[in-house]
Amino acid sequence: MPKYTAPVRDTLFILNEVLGVEKYANLPGFDNAAPDVLSAVLEEAGKFVEEVLFPLNQIGDKVGCTRHADGSVTTPPGFKAAYDQYCEAGWGTLDAPEEFGGQGMPHVVGIAFEEYMAAGNMAFAMYPGLTHGAISSILAKGSQEQKEKFVPNMVSGKWGGTMNLTEPHCGTDLGLIRTKAVPQTGGSYAITGTKIFISSGEHDLTDNIIHLVLAKTPDAPDSVKGISLFIVPKFIVNDDGSLGDRNAVSCGSIEHKMGIHGNSTCVMNYDGATGYMIGDENKGLAAMFIMMNAARLGVGNQGLAMGEVSYQNAVQYAGDRRQGRALTGVQDAGEKADTLFVHPDVRRMLMEAKAINEGLRALILWGGLQVDLTHKAQTEDERQTADDLISLLTPVIKGYGTDKGYDIATNMQQIYGGHGYIAEWGMEQYVRDARIAMIYEGANGVQAMDLVGRKLAQNGGRAIQALFVIIDQECGDAKGDERLADFATRLEKANGELKAATMWFVQNGMANPNHIGAGAHSYMHLMGIVALGLMWLRMMRASIAALEAGTGHAVFYETKLKTARYFAERIMPDAGSLRRKIEAGSDAIMAMEPELFAAA
Repeated sequence: MPKYTAPVRDTLFILNEVLGVEKYANLPGFDNAAPDVLSAVLEEAGKFVEEVLFPLNQIGDKVGCTRHADGSVTTPPGFKAAYDQYCEAGWGTLDAPEEFGGQGMPHVVGIAFEEYMAAGNMAFAMYPGLTHGAISSILAKGSQEQKEKFVPNMVSGKWGGTMNLTEPHCGTDLGLIRTKAVPQTGGSYAITGTKIFISSGEHDLTDNIIHLVLAKTPDAPDSVKGISLFIVPKFIVNDDGSLGDRNAVSCGSIEHKMGIHGNSTCVMNYDGATGYMIGDENKGLAAMFIMMNAARLGVGNQGLAMGEVSYQNAVQYAGDRRQGRALTGVQDAGEKADTLFVHPDVRRMLMEAKAINEGLRALILWGGLQVDLTHKAQTEDERQTADDLISLLTPVIKGYGTDKGYDIATNMQQIYGGHGYIAEWGMEQYVRDARIAMIYEGANGVQAMDLVGRKLAQNGGRAIQALFVIIDQECGDAKGDERLADFATRLEKANGELKAATMWFVQNGMANPNHIGAGAHSYMHLMGIVALGLMWLRMMRASIAALEAGTGHAVFYETKLKTARYFAERIMPDAGSLRRKIEAGSDAIMAMEPELFAAA
């Protein structure tokens, strides 16, 4: 049976010693995030996930969701009781605004809890996760009346939320959507159309579900410039806040998927359902992307979560399983074989998982802090820089984070050998669950193109230049310390590869846009390596400081330094090969005619 322990110690190390969230205590919400408070909250969060959500993970995978003849959907056994506990404990209110019933804690604290939930039970975590994304869009673009009418019950968890973009004939190309929104008297709209792949589209966890739906009004341009966003509740909400008639929205079917069986992925039919426009007409895509960007950070967190839980189980298995002898000679003469830990290739997979997971955790939490600073920093310059950085790194966190999360899950399954392929050990579920994170909320190829095709050039390259300055400054400072100098030199070289690849795109992308498309995925991974390198440099600095201060947890910090060395010597060198792939251009990729792909 698999196990999971929330990595609270590592999270607190990053929040307190690497990011230093305490220094932001003068900003709204951060006064609620003192070290002792953070410790208490995250310890309890870890217990809730370990004791309530994690035990339901395999049950949810085996049983899945059930759609009934009336279109209603029942979640797996135990999910409803667990969700009620989640709401009663107030976990969904952590970083929600106090004005609407939240605790007003920084977003970065909510990000930490979301990792634990996704690792403990990814399918369950998606239900409140979608709700939080819907809340963010309503708060950003909704009217005051809409905020007051819908948000408090969504914050409390009494109501759920969804995001409805995809249709049977269109996924990424949202300009092709056909769902119609016809104006009605009183200011509402009649929404008609079919949406597919709708996570949490119908279920029995909440009293109401607030769907956010992209649709086109009758005279809208037939392109992405003609999309509007609508609130379409499952049950109409009366003026006094009570629930009225069932709206004309229903679950036509639930998808039978490779993984995340415990989440109800629905085909949703809108048959003249009553909807309410959010924001301005034909500006719905921008409103929805507020939710999408939040979701993309959350999906990157899912990649980390699947990497972490699969790693924890592989470590336990490697210590228990005995196979063969060490290449250097017998390690345990009292046994017929040594543990898997003696084999360098097993160590390679474990070390890579550890180095990537801990680097990703730091990057995602730093990203969460940038979201906070975008809205709460004291100066406009600080808010702008934070917004630039998180906008640039969101596709990296989502794309690189989920690519690596899946790679780690499959490598951890590999450590189990044949047992990893057997369902009862739990590893094959992590592989299946991890796979979707590379696809939804914008497939990773789309993330790479967003990074290279949009984010690099935005505002004259202001964001990438800001990142380069940060890395250059921190490497320069670190090279003055002999304990950091080697790592800093290697990071500086990797950053140089990123700079060179960026310049190559500038010089060659306009002449042949296929060069950008051909190199985008490699560039996303190159930036991922450099961004994690920056996080590891910061974690090294914090670890050395703790050791110098005479910490009572020396092993923790010494382990950090050993893991950083692995990252420097075994992962950072990939930056050079990725740059060379980028500079190879698109000629070899585009040379073959389509009909030749099927040639014998």
